[in-house]
Amino acid sequence: MSGHSKWHNIKIKKQKVDQVRGKLFSKISREIMVAAKEGGNNPEANMRLRAAMDRAREAGMPNDNVQRAIQRGAGEVAGAQYETVAYEGYAPGGVAVLVEALTDNRNRTAAEVRAVFTRNGGNLGGSVAWMFDRQGMVTVARGTLSEDDALLAALEAGGEDVQMTDDGFEVTTRPEDVFKVKQALIDRGLSVLRSDITMPPKTTVRVEGKDAHAVLRLLEALEELDDVQSVHANFDIPDEILQQVG
Repeated sequence: MSGHSKWHNIKIKKQKVDQVRGKLFSKISREIMVAAKEGGNNPEANMRLRAAMDRAREAGMPNDNVQRAIQRGAGEVAGAQYETVAYEGYAPGGVAVLVEALTDNRNRTAAEVRAVFTRNGGNLGGSVAWMFDRQGMVTVARGTLSEDDALLAALEAGGEDVQMTDDGFEVTTRPEDVFKVKQALIDRGLSVLRSDITMPPKTTVRVEGKDAHAVLRLLEALEELDDVQSVHANFDIPDEILQQVG
């Protein structure tokens, strides 16, 4: 499994800490609000909203919170209005970093993101978004499935590829197919652990030693910012370093 994929799984396991701090629910609420504002409050017709609601369900977020966020996004309830912004830059070792944020104050968010890059040896600026592809990801529990069986089930469900991970199998899909594939796998009796829209890199940069630790410090500091929803980077870091951090 690539270093980038392993880091994605480590972040998921660390989300429990975010839940205790209240940060995870806040980030999901913002995503639901913006999704409802931009695409309407019907999750069947709004892929982004459905993805956010699925994430809320997987995180154990109360349904009342979810509905309140939808209402705020749709303008049915007063509250702060958020918009989507993206920042591009580089981490130590020439690693490309794409930051996705939701903010009600662009100046504040830009200043916070820039400060994190500067403090951690990175540089905000440049064009890196083209280095990443948006795709769907459905993670299936391994159970008694072999890799061949998982691949066959995924292809029959409309998935594009399968990769074995520590948790099970990651089925990649086109972004617009992620929920169709998820439901098809559930209908086949498979246990779906989570589903999401991700931004994996097209190519990766190998970093080791001090640079590897510096990259991870920068990514973690960015993810700690309240306005930041997700951080994507094209690093390839040795497993032993990722395990130390995770």
